[in-house]
Amino acid sequence: MSTENDQNPSALKSQVDNMLRASTAAVKSVQTVVKTEVAKRFASTVAKNVKSLEGKHFMSIDKLSNDELDGLLQLAHHFKEVYAEKGPHLPKPLHGHSMSMIFQKRSTRTRVSTETGMALLGGHALFLGPSDIQLGVNESMKDTALVLSRFNSLVLARVHGHKDVVELAEYSQVPIINALSDLHHPLQTLADLMALQQRFGMDLSGKTVAWVGDGNNVLHDLMLGSVKMGMNVQIATPNGFEPDAEILAITKTLAEENGVSVMTTTIADDAVKGADVVVTDTWVSMGQEEEYAQRMKEFDGYQVNSELMAKANDGAVFLHCLPRHPEEVTDEVFYSDASLVFPEAENRMWTVMAVMAAQLGRVE
Repeated sequence: MSTENDQNPSALKSQVDNMLRASTAAVKSVQTVVKTEVAKRFASTVAKNVKSLEGKHFMSIDKLSNDELDGLLQLAHHFKEVYAEKGPHLPKPLHGHSMSMIFQKRSTRTRVSTETGMALLGGHALFLGPSDIQLGVNESMKDTALVLSRFNSLVLARVHGHKDVVELAEYSQVPIINALSDLHHPLQTLADLMALQQRFGMDLSGKTVAWVGDGNNVLHDLMLGSVKMGMNVQIATPNGFEPDAEILAITKTLAEENGVSVMTTTIADDAVKGADVVVTDTWVSMGQEEEYAQRMKEFDGYQVNSELMAKANDGAVFLHCLPRHPEEVTDEVFYSDASLVFPEAENRMWTVMAVMAAQLGRVE
């Protein structure tokens, strides 16, 4: 006996389409449940490594244990996977929490990554620029820390002098995040290391990182983080632009503990030889604009170009924390397949999310 559908192909097609849609929806539902369960188990494992960071300040990479550093990176990778798809169904572990963001120095990536990351986690970030708050001017650092602690769960500070963020941490009743000082930039290092793991795999041991340029705050935490991850570090800076002697000494001690080496030179070619990673940064930081002409002379020969990259190992990658200038790196390198600068920039969000969640004990 024939049915109506046998005689009506379009009705049959419609019925099949509806069945396929229902089946696809069911599969997606199961995938969501499985993904959520896997995510929970993964977060639970990572939580063990970052549990000790709850309630603590995030000041510089050397203040982290190797397990804590590894845990933050794993958590950042986890967040990237979980929050890749935007939507109201995603977990909001920082719901009800807020953070003041003190910016003495402007930054596109720090502000956007932190505000967006906090929103994804369900919290609220409040931007305080130089016109909103003048640290230590109209109100003492101590009073600022004590006041903000009564409003917020976290305080992030991007400051000129490292002593400012240290003083904030001394008096704050909530965890402080150092978003940059003249000595340290630990958030940038987390993003850099995450980018390297995305390219080379989670185990970075045995790799060599070459730095070419100014021995500044970005280098300080990168060399600290690199040796803690089991990587060798080779640094080339002009005379007079070496990294801070005390931080370099700490790095060398950590290198010895982790079975790796640290080398310094004034010759860019020597630093890059045998490197798997080549890194540079701006030659003229904010506040150094009057030194531009002199610095251009001092840094002549330190540009990262194809010739310099050719001296590195096959498959070597390039990093730059941005913003970049053509005297530091050529377009040919900057926009090449070897360049990780844009994944590196994106990782600023995933890594600061990991730091915030860890400090508030909201990992599981």
